[in-house]
Amino acid sequence: MTAPHKATLRALLLTAVLAAGLSACNRDREPAAPDAAATPGQPAAVTPADAAAPMAFESKTPYADVRLTLPDALKRQTDLHARLYAEEVRLLRQFAEGAQGELTEAGADTDRPKFEKTITITAALETGKLFSLKRVDFDYSGGAHPNTLTSGILWDKALKRRLGLADLFRKNADLTVLDQALCSAINAAKRARVPDSVSVPLSGPPGASCPRAADTAFVLAPGTVSGKAAGLIFFIGPYQVGPYAEGGYELAIPVTGFRSLLAIAYADDFAGQLLKAGDVTPVMTVSPAPATT
Repeated sequence: MTAPHKATLRALLLTAVLAAGLSACNRDREPAAPDAAATPGQPAAVTPADAAAPMAFESKTPYADVRLTLPDALKRQTDLHARLYAEEVRLLRQFAEGAQGELTEAGADTDRPKFEKTITITAALETGKLFSLKRVDFDYSGGAHPNTLTSGILWDKALKRRLGLADLFRKNADLTVLDQALCSAINAAKRARVPDSVSVPLSGPPGASCPRAADTAFVLAPGTVSGKAAGLIFFIGPYQVGPYAEGGYELAIPVTGFRSLLAIAYADDFAGQLLKAGDVTPVMTVSPAPATT
């Protein structure tokens, strides 16, 4: 074999060796074959870490019991679901940590009962654009009695953001008519519950006057038209317009009194008549004591 042919053969052999080495390296770097569930057009396998936020949370310690319950209807609003779960669980954990700090501080009475906090969120009403939730926060922190705070959450499904009362109305709308309707409903409910109660004026110092609608928690009120809000239900807490023993109020105000003030974007979400106007506070039922023989 001539020298040129030998050189050519050595070059070919060297090239083959290099190619084999590169192929081996590339095989080491190749990703694992994709799982069948991740094939394009098929849903990927969902692990617990990838799953949506849970619908409940509960924790019990020697110092506090805390619990969160969310409605199934919230599953359709994934952004709100994840946000609410994170916010509420963080709040409950902070409460439990605070309970431990208070109940174990120097000189604390070791016989004091555990603290308790229960947050229950339920679906109030869903319209074409809006999703309304009722939030009830039961809190016992060692005082003379527990406290229950009721509030509302209003969510714009398309914009994926929370709304306040002002967002439902035209810019700079004068809500005096709504304030007056709410105050009238408050006084009517007070007289029905406590006949000799003193009327609360619209204007006056805090605790001795009706709260303004813009500063009051609310939810959308269902009515005679499915998927439409027939008004608003406002939540008045204990102590706001009377003594604690009088309790809180849930008051439904019909849309007929403020329809002209609604923002164009949400006007179509209101229609129909309230199933009940005025005091719609849930009635607490007490089971009768078992008969004795």
